[in-house]
Formats: sequence, structure tokens, C-alpha cells
Amino acid sequence: MKLSTKGRYAARAMLELASAYGTGPMRLREIAQNQEISVRYLERMMNAMVTAGLVRSTRGQRGGFALSKSPNTILLSQVVQAAEGPLSIVECVDDPEFCSRYEFCVTREIWEKLRAAVEDVLNSFTLQDMVEMQQKKTG
Repeated sequence: MKLSTKGRYAARAMLELASAYGTGPMRLREIAQNQEISVRYLERMMNAMVTAGLVRSTRGQRGGFALSKSPNTILLSQVVQAAEGPLSIVECVDDPEFCSRYEFCVTREIWEKLRAAVEDVLNSFTLQDMVEMQQKKTG
């Protein structure tokens, strides 16, 4: 299973916002430059974060993007799901009607356990945890 660019970039952008939490909105260009993400791509991603209620957008000269709540309350799983959608690696885990073998398929059970394990890991980290991890790495 490979997390797409959306999930990876979303986590990086949200880490940037979490690091600046409480200092006011950040401009899109600043986030993009600091995290080496295209402004156009980041714009679409931030719209998804706003829609998910994780980020608020402020217009005007002092506008930009900021977390809508404290970084210690935003789980990494919320960020990834806002960017990627469901975390299942196969369609039948989310949609039983997708496969006629759903009721007796052994491999589906394995994919469900894999999804649960990924969700457990992503649910175990908040944006604040990521900020602290980043501070340890950069000093």
C-alpha cells in the first residue's frame, strides 16, 4: 500500500500550520515554499482541509490559512482521510456490493486487518506529536 502524494503533502502542510499555531494565518506561498509543494496543488489540498473542518481560511491582506483547532486535537488520520478519502486498499472493504465473494472471501479479512492497523497508527499521532518529533529532529 502506498500513500499518494496527496496524503504525504497534506501531512507536511498541516505540520507547517501546526508549527505556526497561534501566530495567525500563514500565506499559501509560504507553506508551499517551506514544504516544497506547488502552490496550485497546495491550494486544492487546503480546500479539502477547509471542507473537512481542519483548517480555516481568512481572506485579505493579512489572510491565509490556519488550523481551525489546536494541533493536539487533530489526528493524522483525519488529515490523511481528508486528503485521500477512505484508507482501504481494496474496494470490497468499504463496499461489500463491490464483490460477489464478499461473504466468504478470506483475503478481504486480511485487507480489513491491514486497514485497521494503518488506522491505528494514524490515530496514534496528533499534529502536536508531529511538531514535537520535528523539533527533536531539527533541534
